[in-house]
Amino acid sequence: MSDKITLNLQINGQEKHLSLDPRVTLLDALREHLALSGTKKGCDQGQCGACTVHVNGRRVLSCLTLAAQLEGAEITTIEGLEKPDGTLHAVQQSFLKHDGFQCGYCTPGQIMSAVSCIKEGHAGSESEIREYMSGNLCRCGAYPHIVDAIKEAAEQLAREAV
Repeated sequence: MSDKITLNLQINGQEKHLSLDPRVTLLDALREHLALSGTKKGCDQGQCGACTVHVNGRRVLSCLTLAAQLEGAEITTIEGLEKPDGTLHAVQQSFLKHDGFQCGYCTPGQIMSAVSCIKEGHAGSESEIREYMSGNLCRCGAYPHIVDAIKEAAEQLAREAV
């Protein structure tokens, strides 16, 4: 067993101090060491997108990212999307409105990717949304609802930006 390392991570706007084996993934650090269970462990191989979080504003697969690589990085999980007053992010609200989930297991990763999709300007058409979101799998097949939710959230966020 290797020696532990000490990490200071910025997660959802709060500094977290951890002592971890250097081989611990960000996903396992979040779920097992910080009790942030919103980020899901799906395939654990980077193929399903259930573990998607934001690091420095960009989506990453937390199952393929070592926590030790992220000293000083800004990490946002699904728990960090809502506003301090508890108001849900526009994408979260839209997923609820459009029933963009069935079993809900993939939903946190879908939402985190959807936020990036909109932020990076890839929500201009259904086909563009589907292409951008193709790395996030939904076993229930809620894709049409997810696309509708992203389209509406993108429109709402564009109106709010004006």
